[in-house]
Amino acid sequence: MQRSAVVGSLRRWCAVATSAAALVALTTTVAEAAPEPAATPALYLVTLDGGGTTAYAGPLAAERLLERQDRVLRRVDARPPLYRWTTALNGFAVALTSGQAQAMAAMPGVVSVERNTVHRLTAGPAAGTAARSVASGDPRAGAGVVIGVIDSGIDAANPLFASVPAVVRSPRFRGECAAAVDWPAGSCTDKIVGARWFIGGFGSANVRSSSSLSPADDNGHGTLVASVAAGNPGVSVRVGAQSFGRYAGRAPRAQLAVYKACWTAPDPSGDGCATADLVTAIDRATADHVDVLNLAVAGSSSLDTVDRALLGATEGGVFVAAAAGNDRQRAYAAHAVPWVTSVGALRGRIQGGTLRWPGGSVAGATSSQRSVTARVVDASDIAAPGFSRAASASCLPGSLDAGRAAGRIVICARGDIGRVDKSSTVALADGIGMVLANARGTDVHADFQRVPTLHVSAAAARSLKIRLRTHPVTVATLRPGGTVGGPSGVARWSASGDPRGDLVKPDLIAPGVDVLGALPPAAGAHWTLFSGTSVATAQVSGEAAALLAKRPGWQPARVRSALMTTTRTTLDDASSLDQGAGRLRAEVAQRPGLVYDLDPRDYRRYLSGRLEGRDLNLPSIKAVGPVVVRRTVTNVGKRPMYYSVRARGFTTHQVSVAPVALRLAPGQSRTFTVTIAGADDRLVDSGWITWRGANGTSVRIPVVISD
Repeated sequence: MQRSAVVGSLRRWCAVATSAAALVALTTTVAEAAPEPAATPALYLVTLDGGGTTAYAGPLAAERLLERQDRVLRRVDARPPLYRWTTALNGFAVALTSGQAQAMAAMPGVVSVERNTVHRLTAGPAAGTAARSVASGDPRAGAGVVIGVIDSGIDAANPLFASVPAVVRSPRFRGECAAAVDWPAGSCTDKIVGARWFIGGFGSANVRSSSSLSPADDNGHGTLVASVAAGNPGVSVRVGAQSFGRYAGRAPRAQLAVYKACWTAPDPSGDGCATADLVTAIDRATADHVDVLNLAVAGSSSLDTVDRALLGATEGGVFVAAAAGNDRQRAYAAHAVPWVTSVGALRGRIQGGTLRWPGGSVAGATSSQRSVTARVVDASDIAAPGFSRAASASCLPGSLDAGRAAGRIVICARGDIGRVDKSSTVALADGIGMVLANARGTDVHADFQRVPTLHVSAAAARSLKIRLRTHPVTVATLRPGGTVGGPSGVARWSASGDPRGDLVKPDLIAPGVDVLGALPPAAGAHWTLFSGTSVATAQVSGEAAALLAKRPGWQPARVRSALMTTTRTTLDDASSLDQGAGRLRAEVAQRPGLVYDLDPRDYRRYLSGRLEGRDLNLPSIKAVGPVVVRRTVTNVGKRPMYYSVRARGFTTHQVSVAPVALRLAPGQSRTFTVTIAGADDRLVDSGWITWRGANGTSVRIPVVISD
């Protein structure tokens, strides 16, 4: 069986930037490890066959797994392991020489020996979106559900994570709050119900001196992700003098369990998450019985220990959402395994605005919520003493003459420094507005700025400057309103699926461009807009929690089916290898009509090669034609329902479904066949199979065909 290849490109995550993204991990196997002296020990992750206690929960299961681990360790005379895992998988992290690692890899019952690697957090490209995080939907969503977040920790003092009255506690959760110097026991509340940290793989000697050896977030990414997934409702959003309404996460009444496994180093190039710590966090979260697990970590080019641990989490009844990754040019969608819901990023239209003067106007992007009217000046014409026109044109710090900028709307050229830094220069010179002017291109952003700002294209900037040359005293009004940009679609950097793989990945997409989230105080701001498949994943995790609150007891396969089959295609009609099942629709996911159930034991049959990917009862089909594929649907509605089917969108293959209609009583299941005929000289053909109920319910899955 083929597996999707992933080659990651890693850049440092910067918490104070206006974007954030998924982590990208590269796994090094024994065969791939860099040469080292034979006697030099290094940390390895060792996995034994059979799974952890979630795969086998017989008498003394954990004790027997530990006995097996001890026998393997004794055979190579290994030192005591750093970590042991018995819940999500059967394995350990231990320091070994290369010779010991090779000997252990050759032992019967050892399925993988993988070198520990630190994976860096990355920042995703930013672009504005009109979809802010203003409170919407049910403020009680997620009650009684625990979302586990494996990331860089959390800012427990943020009001988004404050204890709230009348909390519905999860009956399953068994986690604890580990106290530390920077994390007293009272840091955990009815909102944050569990908190742990794992640093053995990264090494406490390798962290920055200001890092907190506790679940506290000194990076920012974990707080952002948690706020999007489950931030409390009704929290006021203010940036400078501007108000942006009230905030709510996707599942505002869900509880949070925090597993800090990502750290900052003295040299920013060393920031990241060690594989050993990530796997330990997954094992702990599974043992704690979280309901949903959020992991903003992309996968490797082959099945690795992280994905093996996530299989055990799924077998334990945990719904797992993971980021597809942000390096589309060099990496296929990560976590190309059937037990993980891999999430890509959706871009939306940009919040717009205009700068209007008598007889003319230009349009662009803005985050401002208020209008300003003033004379417009070009920053190059108001240089402060000691600064060149070029410096003032870019609005470099201190470059503007306050006497001529005060009370004005200032045109600043894009480039040289950060976009938000330019508005700070304008504000410090007592300017009341800014036009951010592209030198080329149409890429515009709706950043949070110190003063009301309109970001315009190069063409619009030229038009405005022509106006100023002919009318030096131009008074204009900068006003928010409308949207700009093209139709919603897949973010250009969101990783797509491998056409050679045997699964459709990513599974679905969610808003992942300039989504509002919270920051810890160390970031220097309370709110930011961030982008990446990590924020898209947080939204899917929140919606999974909201669904589980309405459908307690549903297994992960049902949750994934409901989220995927109720999606819509993007407006740009992207390929299913780009958008998966389509864009998340929270408003209908709780009423899916039909679901594609899956026996968790089938995952291990797939892993061992006894079951092909196309034969798993997934809410998607990836096949090599011609072929006949079977799927089974179950009515989860409250009354009998008649469904008819349609196959559409295929360009060079003939796809038919039998039977063409089904009548199912509540709880009843029926199997249908999909026949794929024809051939295609192209790499990929794709389309949709949609069951439509008599009540209007639409249940749709993507089909991708390669020859």
